Amino acid sequence: MCRSIKTLRPPALPQEATEEDMRAAALQYVRKVSGFRAPAAHNREVFDRAVDEITAATMKLLGGLEIRGSAHGHAAHEHADAVDAASARGASGG
Repeated sequence: MCRSIKTLRPPALPQEATEEDMRAAALQYVRKVSGFRAPAAHNREVFDRAVDEITAATMKLLGGLEIRGSAHGHAAHEHADAVDAASARGASGG
């Protein structure tokens, strides 16, 4: 679908994917699906929210994967929990 999105699961990356890696992949996905490289001002909020939600979903996915013979996954899972908490605070206005 989107050739610029790279595999973020170990061992495809030599180190664990960063939040920046996950956000970049989410941004590329939203750009591809929406057909907009940059949204107009009236679409900015929904575009940015989609990137945030896909980033969080990516963190959950990578954090929940069991990579046999690897210590990967645990740190991403903790990070996804922190992002969920932050998203919940943002959605509630607090």
